[in-house]
Amino acid sequence: MPFHSILFDLSEIDADVYDQGTPSFFHDLNLDQIFQSVTAWRDEYNLKPFFSMPLNDVELITYRHEILRDLEGEALRERIESFARNMKAMRQHLAQADKLHYEYQKASWFLDAVEIYCKAVSYLANELSYLDVKSRGFRTFREYVKTYVNSDGFRSLLCETKKLKGELSVIRYCVHIRDNRITVGKYEAEPDYSAEVEKTFRKFQQGTVKDYRVTFHDPDMNHVEAGVLDLVACLYTDIFLALRDFYDRHRDYPDTTIRRFDREVQFYLAYLEFIKNLKSSGLNFCYPQVTDRSKEVRAYETFDLALANKLVHEHSKVVCNDFFLNNPERIFVVSGANQGGKTTFARTFGQLHYLVRLGLPVPGREAQLFLCDRMFTHFEREEHIENLRGKLQDELVRMHDILQQATSDSIVIVNEGFGSTTLSDALFLGREVLPQIMERDMLCVYVTFIDELSTLSGTTVSMVSTVVPENPTLRTYKIVRRAADGRAYAIAIAEKYGLTYESIKRRLAR
Repeated sequence: MPFHSILFDLSEIDADVYDQGTPSFFHDLNLDQIFQSVTAWRDEYNLKPFFSMPLNDVELITYRHEILRDLEGEALRERIESFARNMKAMRQHLAQADKLHYEYQKASWFLDAVEIYCKAVSYLANELSYLDVKSRGFRTFREYVKTYVNSDGFRSLLCETKKLKGELSVIRYCVHIRDNRITVGKYEAEPDYSAEVEKTFRKFQQGTVKDYRVTFHDPDMNHVEAGVLDLVACLYTDIFLALRDFYDRHRDYPDTTIRRFDREVQFYLAYLEFIKNLKSSGLNFCYPQVTDRSKEVRAYETFDLALANKLVHEHSKVVCNDFFLNNPERIFVVSGANQGGKTTFARTFGQLHYLVRLGLPVPGREAQLFLCDRMFTHFEREEHIENLRGKLQDELVRMHDILQQATSDSIVIVNEGFGSTTLSDALFLGREVLPQIMERDMLCVYVTFIDELSTLSGTTVSMVSTVVPENPTLRTYKIVRRAADGRAYAIAIAEKYGLTYESIKRRLAR
């Protein structure tokens, strides 16, 4: 395995330059909301490109599952997070060094950054040597970092850093200020008058007194301080020449693999942190069985991750659902009451099949999912006057494009397809589109208000959004596998508009 990308095992993709843009289905499935929440507070790592890099290999997905299981262990996670904090401190020192204007001060901040780096890497190598990691990714990295810290290059860097820090720490000098003249000389064991003054006035101290010392927040020196430092450098020429030489020779000191590890491990840590709060609310996540052959898919107690994240923050209940497809079933036709969770179910199905391609745990107690090659969504769009197309024509063009690009290994999610036309036309178009999806043996979720589409063939499965039997205007948000009859929907609509038998009787009696 190439060492430049251990945790991702992506030998052909460089996430630093990878840019295919955001897939069009991200917005339809609310994946953009999920990944925005996952990467919040970690902007410095630029993690979003990783979430646009789905895998097409079951073995690579298993590889990531192993890493995540290791990181679920508190001992390893704490040590990786400690390493990450130190690397962040190192970058902050380097960033500050770049902002400074005076040569020796820049070099000093740079030296501090190298010291932090050496300590962080040495700490990580030592801690990993004691931990029982099982994933191929962490075992490989453990061997790599062990070899790296024992290499001549790292040992030389560490030794040189310690030596230079030690030499700088023993420098002592005196500053004599008289009128507008400053004289700098070596410290010759002169008495420390500040200590004597403090001792003299301590006897006058009564109770707690105000501290008049000033704290300076700007690390950049002014011209006077820089002038003093230049004079000190003249007194200790060899040490400061060594500092400047160190700064010039070690500009590229961080190891490429160590830096990539520091960034890539955040992909895993960020997702585990994101789902931690959801788990604490009683929601389940699992490592799904992944197959690129069988299209018999299932998930139990699953949910829309974006919606759940919102509801948990609002302390609201999250409704979970189950689904399964047995051969030769391929298509969920979802009907039922409006605002009853049909679109949420469609999004859930899509989210699960995208998250599995990222090698991440998915919402649910248990799941078996298909490794698709591409995902397509057909959701309602606002009309754009510039394309000179009406709403129905635009829907037809987009559906045509999907069917042109999709393969038998693709997943298609259609939400309220052709809802802009009449019932008869929508039924006609549905009977044209679904057979093409069936012919290609694709997995599909088809949300519709047309019950007849659920019985087109043996490959279709009817799923229905349910209502409270005693009060059909109330939604349960449960999507169940049963034949569509339209009755719950009809009653709910009749009650909404005051057209039930009882409502009409009351109005006529007035």
